[in-house]
Amino acid sequence: MNDAVTSPLHPDLDLDHELLTSVGVAPDEATPVDLMRAVAQAPRQQLAERWVEAQAAERRARARRVYYLSMEFLIGRSLGNALAALDLRPTAAAAVQAHARQLEEVQAQEADAALGNGGLGRLAACFLDSMATLGLPSFGYGIRYEYGMFAQDIVDGRQVEHPDPWLADGTPWEFPRAGLNVAVHFGGWVEHEGGKARWRPAGQVCAKAYDMVIPGHGTRKVSTLRLWKAAAPAHIDLHAFNSGDYARAAEVKNEFENISWVLYPNDSTPAGRELRLRQEYFFVAASVSDILSRHLAEHGGFGNLADKVAIHLNDTHPAIGVAELIRVLCDEHGMPWGDAWSQATRIFSYTNHTLMPEALETWPVALIQHVLPRHLEIILHINHELLDQAARHRPGDEGFLRRLSLIDETGERRVRMAHLSVVGSHKVNGVSALHSQLLVKTIFADFASLWPERFTNITNGVTPRRWLAQANPALASLLDATLGAGWALDLDRLRELRPHAGDAAFRQAFMAAKRVNKERLAAHVQRELGITLDPGSLFDVQVKRFHEYKRQLLNLLHVIGRYQAMLADPQADWVPRSVIFAGKAASSYHMAKQIIRLIHDVGAVINADERLGGRLKLVFVPNYGVSVAEVIMPGADLSEQISTAGTEASGTGNMKLALNGALTIGTEDGANIEIRDAVGADNIFIFGHTAQEVTALNQGGYQPLRIYESHPALAAVLDAVSGGLFSPDEPDRYRGVVDALLWGGDRYKLLADYDAYVAAQARVDALYRDPAQWARQAIANVAGMGPFSSDRTIKEYATKVWGVAPLA
Repeated sequence: MNDAVTSPLHPDLDLDHELLTSVGVAPDEATPVDLMRAVAQAPRQQLAERWVEAQAAERRARARRVYYLSMEFLIGRSLGNALAALDLRPTAAAAVQAHARQLEEVQAQEADAALGNGGLGRLAACFLDSMATLGLPSFGYGIRYEYGMFAQDIVDGRQVEHPDPWLADGTPWEFPRAGLNVAVHFGGWVEHEGGKARWRPAGQVCAKAYDMVIPGHGTRKVSTLRLWKAAAPAHIDLHAFNSGDYARAAEVKNEFENISWVLYPNDSTPAGRELRLRQEYFFVAASVSDILSRHLAEHGGFGNLADKVAIHLNDTHPAIGVAELIRVLCDEHGMPWGDAWSQATRIFSYTNHTLMPEALETWPVALIQHVLPRHLEIILHINHELLDQAARHRPGDEGFLRRLSLIDETGERRVRMAHLSVVGSHKVNGVSALHSQLLVKTIFADFASLWPERFTNITNGVTPRRWLAQANPALASLLDATLGAGWALDLDRLRELRPHAGDAAFRQAFMAAKRVNKERLAAHVQRELGITLDPGSLFDVQVKRFHEYKRQLLNLLHVIGRYQAMLADPQADWVPRSVIFAGKAASSYHMAKQIIRLIHDVGAVINADERLGGRLKLVFVPNYGVSVAEVIMPGADLSEQISTAGTEASGTGNMKLALNGALTIGTEDGANIEIRDAVGADNIFIFGHTAQEVTALNQGGYQPLRIYESHPALAAVLDAVSGGLFSPDEPDRYRGVVDALLWGGDRYKLLADYDAYVAAQARVDALYRDPAQWARQAIANVAGMGPFSSDRTIKEYATKVWGVAPLA
């Protein structure tokens, strides 16, 4: 048996003891998975102690807390973050080395927590990290998805979705709260008697609480992520089971428990839409109940509820919480409507994450009547008072009232959940300066007329602990040596790198760190795909959720154009380039899935064409998530942030990539504008139409076919796609993709921006030919990223929106 490795600072990390007593294996027989579970025990124990300590301190102080409600928390793996936060990493590395293993190998055995999909969930995870690090009394509330959204596989170039059973073998990071169960009701009818409403629900599901403790860095403070699992009131129909009808016996169990199975179930069917609504209400109702129970235990009543509770709605998914809080206060605790509404509008705040009207969540009135009849009554009451106020604000303006109404009366009557969020909140924010400006000029212009003081901006941020200190140890070590310790807790210190850009030795060390990361990324691609990438080539990266507005297709059209140009002039001095895509498409989003397939078909042709001499490669890295991102982002040279101007609310991938030394090629959209201002206009490649110019194109009768007819090089690219060059077995496979551009109006202006994009890519090539200047500009990007720490973001929320302060 190996000698136990302990540390004088952390004597509780006795790996052999944990293998024997916690994992139940002989130390000499431990697998990497066994070692991961054993290593996790020491941080788990410390996190438990800190959580108990934090809760006791908050109760003693009768602290005001913020409760962050989100459908997603994309936290990734927890072991590495916990070891770093608790200063256990050196001890853990020595302990696993005694078992002839590397800590990185052991950490890789942990499954990513499948609790989110894209930027919304990763933002929420960054925020919890910062809330803990800043010492804010805080909880995150969400759903304990058993299978996540899906695990992405690629079969013959096509995305195939599989369940992501991240909990199949359990996780060491959960703390089940056995005594905390909340009954959540659905359906039924409402009775009114003596001026009081009584909801008679038709069914209920039990919400069971599971906590994950989020550690702060440089502090003993922690935050709590409380996740709800749906459980049937009775596990099986025992009578049916004993009668041999096993399917019916499990039917009730599955009917209720599927609420917490999958993130964003396919909503293309009535059953899928109803399940989504039930999901949203399920976690909101359980969370509101938990919040009110905690407050009642600490304060004995609800008179000071708004003084002690801040509830934040991360997008519209938790918007039903406004009606739920009113229902509980009025119906269950007898609070008068006026008092309950006054409390609610001081408690709630709301972050909007999209400017596209079709992406703003709405629910059919009939569906809410069926699933949540009492809540529909409350929504209609709120709407009545809203329209009365609006009529006084603009007498006789029926259009103003129609646009403000919580009920969209055009076609099928639908409840506008974004409107409910705005009306029920005291603050509404966008997530970048441009996004916030456009919010009050477009989708919420009427609300801004009514309540101009309600709207503000808080630009997104990312945690530097996860996205630089942990994901990029090579660069982090250089920063430690150059700036000293502590920069990850004060990211503004990165500005001190600016003078070092002129130091040849520092540039060499900086690019050596980048080379290490590119070699790691190339090894990942080789392992996953069997494709060899040259680490000396320019690594051109676009990694994000697939959506037409994010314009992965524009990137691909440039790759095809580059391929054609290289074949036409093979002797030219082409900069070697490896183009790397990753991301998932929603299971029902046909066009996005077609673009993924097209990337694979184009890649198959390009990667096999020996005439290129390896100077152009195109790969798609499957099953994009936090852990994959932690490999890709440090290895990127070029960050593709090319959404149509006016469509991306902020973006956070742009921040993570720039933080790791990638130069951005992007439009004036989302936070790209603020990144440009922070890093310097000379250190970013901005191209394309502005949001105002896109609006003018739409109003002026945009005609993409004319661009095609007057642009031979672009026409050759589109003809290659539509003519079957990349799908000879099915020549018409991508005709619909091209038709959507030429005949479908090119909604996201790919053709309008194509020339400017190609010209910007030529500037990228020119700069990459000058390694010293490229290094200077990459360093300038890192040096300018201080404002994009999620610590800054959360400080702004705490002071401008929540009114929550750290405990002493």
